[in-house]
Amino acid sequence: MDRRDFIKHSAFFSIGGLLLPSVVLSSCRKETLFEDIDFKGNVIIIGAGAAGLYAGYLLKSKGIDFKIIEASNAIGGRIGKLEGFADYTIDTGAQWLHGKNNILADLIQSKNVQTTLDETELSYWFNNQIVTTLPQDPFIFEAENLPDVSFKEYAHQQGFGTEYDAIVEAIAGDQGASASLLSAYWNSKDEENWVSGDEDFKFQQSYFEVIEEHIAQPILDQIILNTPVQSIDYSTDKVIVQDINNVAYSADRVIITVPMSILKLNEITFNPALPSEKTDAFAKFGMGPGMKVFLKFSSKFYADVLYGGTICGAYADDTVGKSTSDNVLLAFIMGDQAAYLHSLGSDTAITNALLQELDGMYNGQATASFIASNVFDYTAKPFIKGAYGFSTIQMGNAREIAAQAVNKRLYFAGEAMNTNGHHQTVHGAVESGYNAVVNFINDSKK
Repeated sequence: MDRRDFIKHSAFFSIGGLLLPSVVLSSCRKETLFEDIDFKGNVIIIGAGAAGLYAGYLLKSKGIDFKIIEASNAIGGRIGKLEGFADYTIDTGAQWLHGKNNILADLIQSKNVQTTLDETELSYWFNNQIVTTLPQDPFIFEAENLPDVSFKEYAHQQGFGTEYDAIVEAIAGDQGASASLLSAYWNSKDEENWVSGDEDFKFQQSYFEVIEEHIAQPILDQIILNTPVQSIDYSTDKVIVQDINNVAYSADRVIITVPMSILKLNEITFNPALPSEKTDAFAKFGMGPGMKVFLKFSSKFYADVLYGGTICGAYADDTVGKSTSDNVLLAFIMGDQAAYLHSLGSDTAITNALLQELDGMYNGQATASFIASNVFDYTAKPFIKGAYGFSTIQMGNAREIAAQAVNKRLYFAGEAMNTNGHHQTVHGAVESGYNAVVNFINDSKK
């Protein structure tokens, strides 16, 4: 089963005994960050998501002058929290720590953060009924030598009929993509580099609160909110970053951590223009629509995890690992399904569409026990505009090119820039922030 399947193992414990393999750090060695740092300049980080926050956290630990400029009114990027909806804090963005062999898990261990190892069983909506097994195993995308065709086309090549389309859509959705756009080959090549581990974990508190408490708090006074960047001029010795209010900030190095969607849409202009090889690489990335809807019910009538809805590809019990008496179901919606719900135009219409589908699956129990909903449409967020970066057909080495520094002054980080198979994850974003800092420090020594 795919390493990012919603939930795999459940038992209560703290992560411990973590090792950080050198492959996670790409060409950089972990210890290089702590040797002979003589950088005396200042740094601007664009974006206060996980990558930007962790880069700032490292710079502060090394006494390097920096500022983080964030376009929105809050830190976190694609992580966030919802309070008051249930009797526990809900993660509105990233919710699972995927594996324990990574930088972020190492930090979590050192802080004694409690997690739940999650092994809830997977069910399927198939031929208008809920089943726990299928006539054919749909997880066919882990084989070697897959062709460079879409998930949907490859499934059909392997003899899966249209009755499997919604399940294949859910599997692709786990990668943030529509099944018609995600490359079977390049996604499998990404998976080959994954070293974090196959177990998924949830937090007693929220994921956002873990990042906020242990990474963001020490650097809050160096974050400027509500400040979208419109241009970056690196034509002289100093890099000049200008915001939409025409305020200019000068820096020796700039770490750019905005989502791939922002780079693809050229919402930040560069002088001189970025190399065409780099912008061509941006264009090859997929970053599709993404949405999470939290549905609160008076009773738990639903399966722990269900793949295969035509309105929502995957539903999951959101309360795993939480101390709660509430019943909250997560609707995890990506790609074409998210685009459809987004087109409905209102949270009420989105909720009603989901309830109608759930009523068909559970004999009307959804509407009968419905209490409230909360919709988080990342497509509609102006500084995010999607879920996360995925590998398209003919992706090639675009990820590696996109992540490369420019002129030893512009460095790129964020989940899409992780070249070690950990993209689409918070820990992958953190690793990319780490690598950006290590790389510019090493470049400064040359």
